[in-house]
Amino acid sequence: MNTTTAPPATADTPTPTPPAEPAASRRGGFHSLRVAGLLRPTADTVAVTLEVPAALRAVFAHRPGQHVVVRHRRPGGELRRSYSLCPPPDDPEALRLVIKRGGPEGFGAYATSRLETGDRLELSAPTGSFALPELPPGAHHVLLAGGSGITPLAPMATHALRRDPACRVSLIHSVPTSADAVLADELARLKDEFVDRLTVLHVLTREDRGSADGPLARRLDAAGLRHLLAAVGARPGPDTAFALCGPPGLLDTAREVLAHWGADPALVRWELFTTQPASHAQLAPHTPPPGPVSAAEARVSALLDGRRRVAAVGPGDASLLDALLRAHPDVPYACREGVCGSCRAKVVSGRVTADAQHALDDRDLAAGYTLVCRARPDTPEVTVDFDA
Repeated sequence: MNTTTAPPATADTPTPTPPAEPAASRRGGFHSLRVAGLLRPTADTVAVTLEVPAALRAVFAHRPGQHVVVRHRRPGGELRRSYSLCPPPDDPEALRLVIKRGGPEGFGAYATSRLETGDRLELSAPTGSFALPELPPGAHHVLLAGGSGITPLAPMATHALRRDPACRVSLIHSVPTSADAVLADELARLKDEFVDRLTVLHVLTREDRGSADGPLARRLDAAGLRHLLAAVGARPGPDTAFALCGPPGLLDTAREVLAHWGADPALVRWELFTTQPASHAQLAPHTPPPGPVSAAEARVSALLDGRRRVAAVGPGDASLLDALLRAHPDVPYACREGVCGSCRAKVVSGRVTADAQHALDDRDLAAGYTLVCRARPDTPEVTVDFDA
């Protein structure tokens, strides 16, 4: 568990209330968008292009690495699922989601089997801080994806190659078989466009390739990853950056290898990806932290889209999110596991204690950010800022 405390304030320092944010940056609420096109990159995925009306173009302007939350209403309740924005290389401003089937009761099952052109989906505005570090021209960007973790990294590769004509991009994609390599055709066309600057390697973890061996025909372990770093000519230094997106095991291995290899931690960006988000009922119950404050005595204020929302934290609330949602259903969230980062907010007053917050890195924690789906009050009053 970790504890996040707001920066110190004097008696003369008021609780900050930011001015109203421009529409493009607002995080609360959902917008109904028409499905303009459907493609099926693999047998169990669908690429969904959304039509963005002129009035919402500023709201849905996005950059590589950001994601949206899809709200799917159905009998018995609603589902929320976060998806990285993954426009095709030839249309980087398109609003496109690549959705994998997943479990039989999830939104992915609905999207891959029943969604049709002309249907409408409810989407939040784009959000997220996952991005390539800013480096001087000529940098080497090494991208590592596991499964559907390719969806934020492919647009990152396209953006880097087109923005910096001197840079190199090496993209390593670990998938069970070649049939699972979503976006392989688009990456092949991108490779043709940047033949001297883009390297794409697919690591096939379950495909029988006869006599083939080596890191491209087995599960990507530490030894295989070190081999691949050497193969793409990656060297630790100020001109080599890394972006990682995949399941927990792959990311744990990659971060450990890069740390021992000598990569600058500030140049390693990562985003955790899970294919089976647990329902809230499936999550392990929270245990109240030790201390003088009980949940029944606490109150949380949330700043969102320039407005303040206040809620009492009840004894049955597992998190700040539970308390806020009772009165304010527009508060952003998706997975409730601390994975997607949709409920990221900065603690500007008071203190919270939180369970594992996978979507936050050390920089986020040091700056005072928390995930309200994992955070509980540790002081009688807590204020969090979603707009920060």
